[in-house]
Parts: sequence; C-alpha cells; structure tokens
Amino acid sequence: MQIQTEILGDLLFTYGMKLLAALAIVLIGRWIAKIIAALLRRILTKRQVDTTLVNFSSQMVYAALLAFVLIAAIGQLGVQTASFVAVVGAAGLAVGLALQGSLANFAAGVLLILFRPFKAGDYIEGGGMAGTVEKIGIFVTELKTPDNRQVIIPNARISSDNIVNYSTEPQRRVDMVFGVSYEDKLDEVRRVIAATLAADKRILKNPEPMIVVQELADNSVNFAVRPWVKNADYWGVYFDTHEALKKAFDDAGITIPFPQRVVHQAQDK
Repeated sequence: MQIQTEILGDLLFTYGMKLLAALAIVLIGRWIAKIIAALLRRILTKRQVDTTLVNFSSQMVYAALLAFVLIAAIGQLGVQTASFVAVVGAAGLAVGLALQGSLANFAAGVLLILFRPFKAGDYIEGGGMAGTVEKIGIFVTELKTPDNRQVIIPNARISSDNIVNYSTEPQRRVDMVFGVSYEDKLDEVRRVIAATLAADKRILKNPEPMIVVQELADNSVNFAVRPWVKNADYWGVYFDTHEALKKAFDDAGITIPFPQRVVHQAQDK
C-alpha cells in the first residue's frame, strides 16, 4: 500500500508539474500574444493604415500566436505534436486551395490599403468600371457610378488592371474638338473661342487654355480646345462650353460643317 501511494505521488508530482508548466505556457503565451497584437495595432494605426486592415491583421497575428502557444503547451504535456502539426498543415493547405480566389482578393485588398492608389471619395477607372469609391474592403471595393449604381468589384480584378485616378490632382484638363468650315478665317475662329473661354469664371487662367488647329479633316478644320479647370468643375465646363461655343459661332457667322459628299454622275455620250 505504501509503495502504491509513493508511485501515485510520483505520478501526481510528475504530471502535476507538467500540467502546471503547460498552464504557465498558455497564460504567459497568451499575455505575450496580446502584447504583440496590441503593438502591431498601434504601429499600423500610427501609420494611418485603414481600420479594417488594422483590426484584421491584429486578430490574425493573435490567433496565429495563440495556436503556436497551444501546440507548445500540448507538447509540454508529453503529447507528440508532430502528427498534430501535420494534420493542421494539411487542413490549412486544403482550405487555402479551396479559397484561393478569396485569398487573392484578400492579398490585393491589403496592397490597395497599404499603397493607397486611391481612397474613398476618389473618382477612378478600374476593373473595367468607373465611379466614385465608396468603400475599400478586404475582399472587394465598392464604387458608385455617375448614374447612381453601386458596383462591387473584387480587389484582385482591380489590382491586376490599370487604375486611373481622376481625383489625385486638384486640376484637370478638358479636351474638346470643334470643327469649322474651310471658308471661315482661322484667326476669327480662334478669337471667338478665346473670348468664350475667358467669359467662363470656372476656367483657370494658369495654365493658359490651349487653342490650336488639330487637323485639316475631310469636311472641316478641327480646333483642339483644352482649358484647365478644378476637378469639381470638369463636367459643367465640358457641357457648357459646347453650348456656349455653338451660340458664339452662330453670332459670329462661323459655320460648323456636317459630313457631306459630292457625287458627280458621268453623262452618256
């Protein structure tokens, strides 16, 4: 009986120490994981990284560290963790292959948030669509089109395509082409265009508007008219200038020709 008691005591002491050591690993490891996750959160926040990415990254780091701590605690109890790690790794590989599209969108979302080629409120072209950025998520980006449609684009599609950001610069050039008749005097046409542009307060004086002959086309002499405006005034100036120049050309007697073709019919002899 005394021998059995001694054996039981030795077992309790041995496994009790292992259990206490495993518990200590869990408690201390969890505490360290929280500290590292909080430190990462502070660093990303200080660098003005998007809140969504900050929360997601800190939670992922905490979960990964906690898994490592649990495996170490199980190993301290004498359990062979090699097979356990292999099973977890195989499961992770299977999940990764099943979710490779989602993981690609996630990786693209991280890059978009870190490098910031655009931000919420910018008007962009990307992923085959154009619109104002409403939200940049981890997996998708939401756009609002000018006709008030919501477009949700996977981040992988945006990051793999050309991105055109119209809101990066405060000023934007309005490119327009106006055709006049070959009979009209070019200097008079240029004067009328310049006067019309000067009357619009939204058109900037610097840089100075460009008014040049772009092409001697089949039916008209085409003028390239390129004033500079603030981003918010782009479409207003674009539409209003077309109407204003049509009226100015009419008042000055300048003709805007339409496509025409002269056909000569041969006479039978």
